[in-house]
Amino acid sequence: MDHSLGWQGNPVPEDGTEAGDDKEYVGFATLPNQVHRKSVKKGFDFTLMVAGESGLGKSTLVNSLFLTDLYRDRKLLGAEERIMQTVEITKHAVDIEEKGVRLRLTIVDTPGFGDAVNNTECWRPVAEYIDQQFEQYFRDESGLNRKNIQDNRVHCCLYFISPFGHGLRPLDVEFMKALHQRVNIVPILAKADTLTPSEVDRKKCKIREEIEHFGIKIYQFPDCDSDEDEDFKLQDQALKESIPFAVIGSNTVVEARGRRVRGRLYPWGIVEVENPGHCDFVKLRTMLVRTHMQDLKDVTRETHYENYRAQCIQSMTRLVVKERNRNKLTRESGTDFPIPAVPPGTDPETEKLIREKDEELRRMQEMLHKIQRQMKETH
Repeated sequence: MDHSLGWQGNPVPEDGTEAGDDKEYVGFATLPNQVHRKSVKKGFDFTLMVAGESGLGKSTLVNSLFLTDLYRDRKLLGAEERIMQTVEITKHAVDIEEKGVRLRLTIVDTPGFGDAVNNTECWRPVAEYIDQQFEQYFRDESGLNRKNIQDNRVHCCLYFISPFGHGLRPLDVEFMKALHQRVNIVPILAKADTLTPSEVDRKKCKIREEIEHFGIKIYQFPDCDSDEDEDFKLQDQALKESIPFAVIGSNTVVEARGRRVRGRLYPWGIVEVENPGHCDFVKLRTMLVRTHMQDLKDVTRETHYENYRAQCIQSMTRLVVKERNRNKLTRESGTDFPIPAVPPGTDPETEKLIREKDEELRRMQEMLHKIQRQMKETH
């Protein structure tokens, strides 16, 4: 009897019906189409954080990237107010639809970052916010209703570096080192139109050297598969070599050589935002939206969130084991005062998680004892 898979190599009909009179066509080749339809119907979520001192064009760049106005109600503070302002976390959410695909975009801004006279640990509110989103997702994931979990985890952080100076400032190094284990950091060289092309190249090289010197882990582009076409490989290599992206943002439409383009008008000419010869805006948009958005989400889920989740489970396990040992010592010593199973002041959700992990540990111990007994009986 011939057990070969006779349907291999047969054409897959687009409508999902059987291919003509081919009785050996099964149909599982349409699975990608099913996944695509389900994903498009559900829509996609993406959370982008922008960080950097005021005046580097963060808001303008975000509006330019997604062709929307997320900051129409923003109030611009004066110099004295910015100096006195503490770091805040603000969220701007918008639903964007393009060719039937819906994207729920959340922009997390950090007004006040780097504007004070003393910026010691000004990155801490940002780190705490990222951890809070991990914690909320961990709670939802560990709960009973796991069907409609809202993903507010930060998938990418665009960190804006000032074009003035000779490279990274101490604040830049401190911020990126504090957050590189929590989020995908993509460094941005802001206001590239203030630099000449040779200055841009030198500054990029200097920033890359300092990132490596200080052990900062920025977002790493995944390696291309061997079956990728050459054009994609060349594009991917060009994106990697552009780090940090030197960008210009503008929402103003100007006339340039008979064309209407987004750019900036200067006495000596026009800088076009979407001209690859003028800046890396198109490359940043390609990376962020068209080629690596899903990978940014995957790295967040598989690396940054998993690291946080593992730390939480380890902490809870140590706490449960410690309390169990204390309870055991109490019983052996005859002490009659109760020792709480969880620390006082613990909120109900955390207490529930700890008790669930305690029960899981108990089941694992019982299973281990059972296996040990079976091994003894066998021998």
